[in-house]
Amino acid sequence: MHPSRRGFLAGSAATVSFGGASLQVRAAETGSRFVLIFLRGGMDGLNVVVPYGDANLRTWRPGLAPPEPGHPNGLSDLGGFWGLHPSLKAAYLLYTANDLLAIQCVAGPNRSRSHFEAQDMLEIGCEHRMTSGWLNRIAALLPPAANCDQAFTMGSMTPLILHGPTPAITRDPFHARPRTSAGFYDTIVAMHANDPQTGAEIADGLKERHAIDKMLAGTSYEGITPGFPRLARAAAKLLVAPDGPRLAELELDGWDTHAGQPRRLAEALQTLDEGIAVLRADLAPVWAKTVILVVTEFGRTVRANGTGGTDHGTGTAAFLMGGAVPGGKVMVDWPGLRQDQLFEDRDLQPTLDLRAVTKGVLGPHFGLSAGSLATVFPDSGGIAPKTGLLKA
Repeated sequence: MHPSRRGFLAGSAATVSFGGASLQVRAAETGSRFVLIFLRGGMDGLNVVVPYGDANLRTWRPGLAPPEPGHPNGLSDLGGFWGLHPSLKAAYLLYTANDLLAIQCVAGPNRSRSHFEAQDMLEIGCEHRMTSGWLNRIAALLPPAANCDQAFTMGSMTPLILHGPTPAITRDPFHARPRTSAGFYDTIVAMHANDPQTGAEIADGLKERHAIDKMLAGTSYEGITPGFPRLARAAAKLLVAPDGPRLAELELDGWDTHAGQPRRLAEALQTLDEGIAVLRADLAPVWAKTVILVVTEFGRTVRANGTGGTDHGTGTAAFLMGGAVPGGKVMVDWPGLRQDQLFEDRDLQPTLDLRAVTKGVLGPHFGLSAGSLATVFPDSGGIAPKTGLLKA
């Protein structure tokens, strides 16, 4: 991607970054909101949406899976057979309010156990290399909002999922910018005013950057844990603005649990859960029109390893949540955990392509046609959108 000068000021997406987490946004004149939360590192879905009713689980994972429902610090029951990790307290409240759908045995477009390959293919949205990501392609289909008709990137880099024909600037609202003298930016605009290639672009880019500043102005992070939860507050602030963004991408690292998994997974899930609680509270004015999709690049091995963890796997869990989601259940085509039911003799067998979920949400949520979704997810004609993922 080779950004123009305007691209450093205004592109097709906005990114916010803080303490290992990042947020990207794109403005669109629509009432619907969509948030993608990417858990980088390969979350162990079997220890998050836990099939405690399958007797094989504890054979493979002695001492690794959380205690069953009813035990101290045990799983939160999801209607029998399934349980939710006890660290996901806010998420469980959404489940009981029918605003969270747990999805099990899901996987991205390929079966690589390489973080880099699996993340790239998930972000591109197909099985071959492209220079754009599927969230950028969705953004291109949405009309611009009145005050954010160009893109912003706030952070150290734009993730592949938002790469595309329209570049974005790098910006981070959580770190102080160098102080400038009064009229500094006005001077920059004046210097380039007569440049036919960059003059209008720089002026528009600075105008839009000020618009984002105005949306975030006065945001209080008091009492909110640094990192992902504060990022969630910044995201919500932009998403609820009448003339603000309508698409957001947040990221959270720390899911590569090769050793000491019980403690490390619990801590990562608690951080995620705090962010979910912030999103639920701060998105209240638009919650009925909001969908949040939580994904990771792959799951982990069914067998525990020798260091109290799990290694790179395949099938995993995902979540849909929001006021537009018909939750309160687990969506799964369960393959079982017998030896002969494992994928390549080691992993949870994936039975659902993540693109079926994404297409099933984005199509009706944003009124996109089957033809439009085919451009967003190339070579996915054989993967039908999953139905029933949005409330009527």
